[in-house]
Amino acid sequence: MSIIMEKSKIGENIKKLRLKAGLSQDTLSKKSDLAFHTISKIESGSTSDPRIDTAKKIADALGVSLDELMK
Repeated sequence: MSIIMEKSKIGENIKKLRLKAGLSQDTLSKKSDLAFHTISKIESGSTSDPRIDTAKKIADALGVSLDELMK
């Protein structure tokens, strides 16, 4: 029996909000002062539970609240 890992909800939200803002992962990484691979890993679900300061930087860069990013 195989286990299918779901993408993290925060990763899905970041991608949705990033695309809505018309930003690439590279642009978001620069705006949030985070490494490109950090954004990529969170969106892909490789990192499903980012640190709160990382999530806050992303939320600020996207112009949304931390609550909106996490819902």
